[in-house]
Amino acid sequence: MYNIKPELLEARAADLPGMTGVRVPELFPDSPRPLAADSKEAVRKQIRDLTTRQIEEIDLSKIQAGDSVNILASHHGFSIYGGEAYAEMIRTIRDEVERRCRTTDIRLFAGVGLRFRETDEYIERFGLKEYFGGKAAGISPVDEGVPIQTEIGTLYGIKRAYNAKWIIHAHNNDIRELHYHRLIGRIFKPFAMSYATIETRSAYHQSMGPRAANFLPRAIYESRFVQEKFVCSFILQIAPTGIIGVNANNDLAKQDLALARLSLNWYGKLITLLGSIKECILVIDYPGPIPYTTAGGILFGNFLNANVDEFNLDIPFTAFTRYTDMLYTGKAVLSNKTPPPNPAIKALIINYCSKGYPSTFFAQQIPTMVIGAQADLLGTCEQNTTFMNYAIRINKLQKALQFAMQFSKTSHVLAFDGAVGGFNASQPLADALYELAPSISREVDETLMPLWCKQRGIVSLPVDPVGSMGQL
Repeated sequence: MYNIKPELLEARAADLPGMTGVRVPELFPDSPRPLAADSKEAVRKQIRDLTTRQIEEIDLSKIQAGDSVNILASHHGFSIYGGEAYAEMIRTIRDEVERRCRTTDIRLFAGVGLRFRETDEYIERFGLKEYFGGKAAGISPVDEGVPIQTEIGTLYGIKRAYNAKWIIHAHNNDIRELHYHRLIGRIFKPFAMSYATIETRSAYHQSMGPRAANFLPRAIYESRFVQEKFVCSFILQIAPTGIIGVNANNDLAKQDLALARLSLNWYGKLITLLGSIKECILVIDYPGPIPYTTAGGILFGNFLNANVDEFNLDIPFTAFTRYTDMLYTGKAVLSNKTPPPNPAIKALIINYCSKGYPSTFFAQQIPTMVIGAQADLLGTCEQNTTFMNYAIRINKLQKALQFAMQFSKTSHVLAFDGAVGGFNASQPLADALYELAPSISREVDETLMPLWCKQRGIVSLPVDPVGSMGQL
């Protein structure tokens, strides 16, 4: 309900004349090898096998026969590479808990952000309500809360998320909103987002702001209330090349540290390469909110900040953080500390995206064209009531691209269209990326990775307590 119907799309970016594919392993041969994805059935089988093997290494002795168990999930996981892998990981957790612990009172509660009905759509799409015997539902930040006493005072979780004796955390390591978490406590975040009420979410985004806010989800996780319920965590492992595996752990802190180190390695080279692009026209062509449209495992929001090194903690703020948290809340803009949006983006063409996320500042900062029916959808977006005041409507995608090339004086085109394992780009941009990749790889290996790890107190790759990080 947050998107136009696909049949209303006049064309897709990947099909435009002059577009080609750029695969991540061709840019960086040392990229992790993804699971085979010949079919949805093949993906499901591999994920079930990996999840089953991981759960065999996990201590589930807390859960006794007949106990109630909530599997807690987040809407972002269902949007990763079609969602089949995340849904199958959740199904397998349910089945293995029932088998090993002899309990059938197992529920699924999936949190959501600003689009309150999104998880209900995912639950229906993947048949999860039927799979859980009717015990699956979406939860939203405006649901009834439950007070959680933490080191900094009372925060509020969603009551239904914690209405079982035990909880299991089911998440992913996708870097997603890197501008905010900066790979500090990345996999704790749902405790202050997906499983929390609007008061706690607002404390995260507005009261504390970037960097400091990362303390909140960990404070909730480490509270007595949560620790008395927490059993284990399952993380769907993601890299720019695709889905890598599944990792489970009884200790979320150890798991977070290990995955932070791996994510720096998996994503560092590609984001640094994208930051080297000097100019491009960007086409959004993916059914997600504007900043959360993806390609090659990278968000448009990540590319918006690619003119700075987001992994470098010496850089306090990024452009995306500036506009989402300062512009909309009326706080003074830290112009002397905050960089502008990536100046390499000469034009933004929106062919396909979701409504329901504050995005007007994109059109205010970047020359923006919206194609056909997509302009009508954005014109009805409750959170972007003035978006089309700053953008122009063009009915044909190719016409918009030709116009953008004319005024921007560049033939470099990059599409954020959900491509897995690479990008759809114009041939001139593809050639530039292939030329730059070897030097970027050396820079990350020799200079940037040591810096990033040192800033986070990571001196070497942590040994994973369960002995497996999936396929690397």
